[in-house]
Amino acid sequence: MAGVKTLKITVHDIKGVCPIYRINDTFWIRDGYKLDRAGVLCMHSLSSIMPYYVALSRGIPAQEIGLGSDFAFVQCLDPCEFTGGGSVVFKIEPV
Repeated sequence: MAGVKTLKITVHDIKGVCPIYRINDTFWIRDGYKLDRAGVLCMHSLSSIMPYYVALSRGIPAQEIGLGSDFAFVQCLDPCEFTGGGSVVFKIEPV
């Protein structure tokens, strides 16, 4: 798709213990809708990214939608204090 940027999504931080991701794990959204990762993906992480990936892949700056200055940051929905899991912060950057 012309004009659509690939998004590089990197695990920036983890609060608690995430059974899926480790810091610096990376996956991509290509062509605005194709997930690309060698390993497994967590559904909680996708739900935190879904509201923003279209705007970011179309070049809307993270700052314009309140997600950061140079890069977008979102957090997964797992409330680790109550579940014993891990809340993961993702850095999203167009490449």
